[in-house]
This record gives sequence, structure tokens and C-alpha cells, in this order.
Amino acid sequence: MIGEPELDGEQGWEGERAGPHGAGHEEAERARGARPPWGWVLLTAAAVSVLWGVGLYAFGDRLAAPPLSYRATKNLCEDFRAEALGRIAGDLHRNRKVNQESGHPAVDGAVCLLQSGQEVSTLVVRAHVDLHKKTDPEAEFDVPALGEGIGGAAPDSEPVPGLGERAYVTREAHGAASMLKVLDGGAVFTVRASGFVNNDGVPAADPAVLRKALIDDTRRLMADLKERKR
Repeated sequence: MIGEPELDGEQGWEGERAGPHGAGHEEAERARGARPPWGWVLLTAAAVSVLWGVGLYAFGDRLAAPPLSYRATKNLCEDFRAEALGRIAGDLHRNRKVNQESGHPAVDGAVCLLQSGQEVSTLVVRAHVDLHKKTDPEAEFDVPALGEGIGGAAPDSEPVPGLGERAYVTREAHGAASMLKVLDGGAVFTVRASGFVNNDGVPAADPAVLRKALIDDTRRLMADLKERKR
């Protein structure tokens, strides 16, 4: 065992002490001097443990569930009116709508797909809302969705001040589609509008008009889903 040589050594030092300056005494003094200062080691370990705990607490705070400011929608196509976008290509609710909701302990999700025509559409709109109940979505908000920029240059993005905590609009390189993404109160709103491009390469809607319509309709949706304090 590890302790046995130390015990034997202690006995040897005691047996060899012939006087105050004997060889055994010198060996014992050297052995004592070589021993680590256990008091300082324990204090340092305790301090490191406290700092580590504080760090985990602070980091855990960032990963904690955000206070939700929005309610889960039971039918996103009913809550998402898309009136501003409808003024570009006609009433988007008059044709077949695709609506889907999902509930999960971590995230409540909802998707609504609208189109301007039954067979052929000049404008297709997809609205997506995620309510994050376990972790704050801020850390992953800027991660681009798969497929963005595929088939052309990287899309252009610009921030939208005054909308939620953070928001930006992304316009695809060919100009026929724009996407607005908003982070606010534990929720992520994503609305994408895609229009056709004619033979001359002109998009169905002016990009500036499409951008404003996305912002107006998303702002209205956020207001409708805002959790009212009781």
C-alpha cells in the first residue's frame, strides 16, 4: 500500500536520531520540507470550486427557459391574416390553406402555407412560429436555415429595427423571395414570401413593397399572439 513506505520511513527516522544533528534528523527535515502545503492546496481547491460554481450558475442562467410573451396558436392560418401581402397578389385566404401545429414540452410549433392561386400562384407565403419553453432561442437565432443561398449567391440580409428583440429581412439573390425572421419573448417568427419572376427577370413584387408587407403582417401576427397579462 502507498501508506506503508511512509510509515516505515518514519520509523527509520526515529531509530536513526542519534542527536540533534544526526543523519536521521537531516533526512526527516528534508522529508518534511518536501511535503506539499496541504492547507494552501485545500484553500485553492475550494476557491476554484466556488468560481466554477459561479460560472456554471451564470452560464445556466443563459440557458434557462425564457419568459414566454406569446400564446400558442391553435390555427396559425386563422391568426395570420396576411392582409398586406394579400394586397400584392390578391386575398391569400381564398384558396386552399395548409395548416399544421405541434405541441412538445420543449417547443410549440405552428406552420401556415398560403398561396394566391389554386393551381398557379404568383405569390406563396409560409409563416412559421416556434415558442421555446425550455431554452432561450437567442443563441441559435442567427444560424441560417438549410437551403439559404443554394443555387446562387449568398442572400442579402439587413436588420429591422424596432421589431421584437432582434429581427432581419433576407432577400434571395434572384429577388423573387424574401424572408423576415423575428426573435422576441421566447418566440421565433419566420415569414417567407416567394413570387414568380417573368421572362424578363422581373419579380412579381417590388422588393421594397414585399419587405414592408412582410414586416406589417408579421407585426400584426405578433400583436394577435401576444400573451395578455391578467
